[in-house]
Amino acid sequence: MFQLDDKFLADVGLDQLPEEQKKPFLQHIYDELELRVGTKLSEGMSDAQLEEFESIIDRKDETISAWLNRFAPNFQADPSFLQMQKATGLSVDDRNLRDEYAATKWLEVNRPDYRGVVADVMAALKQEVISNKAAILGQ
Repeated sequence: MFQLDDKFLADVGLDQLPEEQKKPFLQHIYDELELRVGTKLSEGMSDAQLEEFESIIDRKDETISAWLNRFAPNFQADPSFLQMQKATGLSVDDRNLRDEYAATKWLEVNRPDYRGVVADVMAALKQEVISNKAAILGQ
């Protein structure tokens, strides 16, 4: 969908940021994006949904296994799981891969608009960075 990397920095006009500041800045953008997306996605969710998703994000095996059994019992054959597996290079039996798939699939089921939310939040954040470029660069 998007990458927080040197191309992102170039897109927002911060490619001249000193090397030692690039990684911490990109981490800050990632953290801010995660916070804003999480806040936006949680709007309209029930307490039960929020608790279930929190358990999935916290990688609680019992919750993930139960959820996958109910909503994606053959998940290892799902094209999106196979695409994730190929992209990460992890074994199809890797729990990290399974857990990441479960979180993504949960969002698809409970917030089918999540990709649009991420894109909208990212666009707004990008515009914010562009507007504050001089201050970020200390100019």
